[in-house]
Amino acid sequence: MSGVVDGGPGERHEAAPADASVPPPHGGSRWSRWMDALSARAPHSLRARLLCFLFVAIVCAALLQFALAYRSALAEADQIFDYHMQQTAMALRPGVPAMAEGAPEPLEQEEESTEFVVQIWSSDGLRVFESSVGAALPQRAVLGFSNVRAHNTTYRVFSVQTRSQVIQVAQDMAARRAMARDLAWRTAGPIALLAPLLALAVWWAVSGSLAPVERVRRQLAKRQADDLSPVHAGALPDEVRPMVDELNLLFERVRRAFEAQQHFVADAAHELRSPLAALKLQLQGLQRAGSEEARAVAAGRLAAGIDRATRLVEQLLALARQEASAAAGAPPEPVPLAGLARQAVADATPAAQNKDIDLGLATGDAVAVLGYADALRILLRNLVDNAVKYTPTGGVVDVHVRAVPGGPRPSGVELVVEDSGPGIAEDDRERVLGRFYRAPAAAGSAPGGGSGLGLAIVESIARLHGTSVALDASPRLGGLRVAVRFAVVAGVPALQRGGTGSPGGGA
Repeated sequence: MSGVVDGGPGERHEAAPADASVPPPHGGSRWSRWMDALSARAPHSLRARLLCFLFVAIVCAALLQFALAYRSALAEADQIFDYHMQQTAMALRPGVPAMAEGAPEPLEQEEESTEFVVQIWSSDGLRVFESSVGAALPQRAVLGFSNVRAHNTTYRVFSVQTRSQVIQVAQDMAARRAMARDLAWRTAGPIALLAPLLALAVWWAVSGSLAPVERVRRQLAKRQADDLSPVHAGALPDEVRPMVDELNLLFERVRRAFEAQQHFVADAAHELRSPLAALKLQLQGLQRAGSEEARAVAAGRLAAGIDRATRLVEQLLALARQEASAAAGAPPEPVPLAGLARQAVADATPAAQNKDIDLGLATGDAVAVLGYADALRILLRNLVDNAVKYTPTGGVVDVHVRAVPGGPRPSGVELVVEDSGPGIAEDDRERVLGRFYRAPAAAGSAPGGGSGLGLAIVESIARLHGTSVALDASPRLGGLRVAVRFAVVAGVPALQRGGTGSPGGGA
């Protein structure tokens, strides 16, 4: 017996389809469209998403487990049945079983039976024995193990040759595959059966975890429009708590901005009532004036009243902007304070020249503070303008930006504005930092008066920068000394005296 039957051991029962890993034409764009459509239809509920992901994960795990179990069971079945086929063939080597009377008839094999098919051929090519008439194995076969296709059935065949015979032991491969499938289903089946229980467990766990979130939602839904109190985090999950914390911070910023707006509207309405009434009276006086001289005096008073009202509106707007900036929580930046001081001195120089006031930047160390440039510019402008306004003719106003020594680097920056004016009594120093309060001495020293908002704006900006305003008597000039101390950011002190001088020659 010689010759070869097409096929080798294990060639067909484990092979995958030839096009299993070949994507269809334009598969990438089709896959992208499919994923986009799936994303568009994806549920927005967290519970539904988790259940969908759990279902997909369980299905994938079950399929993977089934595939692994099937391959493992099929490999074990091949080893076991190949061994039994080999042992059966070897046991038949001594001779051919006698076909005596009473011998069992050839068995009709059931579908996917695990029974072996045995055929024995003589050296003349005659079949002298077969255990199944339905197998019809080919006469010519490969010695050893091979796969044979006969009558639309794939057989696993083991052939061994003796001196006078060829013994063939075969088995339908479907039996092995059926056994492997049964074992695989036994392994992966429990996973699929547990899917509903796992879904219920996930639903219960997610519902319990999201209960605090639902409580927060109901709490917010019941609130009035003006209720900006913090949301109680309670037992919120760690993943949701930061969002609620940020929401509370937002509520706090909105609350401060809302309160600042309310205060501004109330203060503006209260403070503008008197200037507007005065303007009305001055206009009536202008209308009743009977001579050119009287009309000129009334017009001058009306112009002065308009100037006072304009300055009041400007200061109210500046105060509102600073309170809004503080409520907004914008990040601070390094600001060169000496440069802002020079600009404030330069802006106030014309007013100082009109009163023959010696105005100058006496000290301007090159240091930077962490703050808001626009707010610090308003702070300096108010301090310098107030000092020039309340200092009598021929007086002195000095501005200092000094680095406070503190080791290798400065420990802070001190802004000082001092003048030779009347100063403020010790009992009034704290009160003048409030809104619309004017010290008696200051009220009598400035022509046209003021609004009482200048130092209130300075105090508001100082609080915005985490510091405060200190008022005391100037030991050198005798008037008021205003000091604000800031934290230093960077810079090396570089003393620059007399950077900006007044017409009087500088301080």
